[in-house]
Amino acid sequence: MSNTAKSLAVAGAVAAALTSAMVTPAAAQSKEKCYGVSLAGQNDCAAGPGTTCAGTSTVDYQGNAWTLVDAGSCEGMDLPAMADGGDRKGSLEPLERDLPA
Repeated sequence: MSNTAKSLAVAGAVAAALTSAMVTPAAAQSKEKCYGVSLAGQNDCAAGPGTTCAGTSTVDYQGNAWTLVDAGSCEGMDLPAMADGGDRKGSLEPLERDLPA
């Protein structure tokens, strides 16, 4: 393989890597972390101390577990009422409600 061909191959790989890196942030900008809205085992990440990541929440609507949702939709999501009858809302910050015992 000639030096020109090697240079073209490397340049192509770099261009492909840069293109994929540029697409990811744009897609992420349309999403936001929403705490307290996922069902048990269906969170995207961060299910509190002692857990690793995706799918580790153990309680429905666990307050310290988040799911990516469309930007601007988190706090207005329609969720079932809490056991005491109070409103359950999503939050852009971790919550102290519905935590595992």
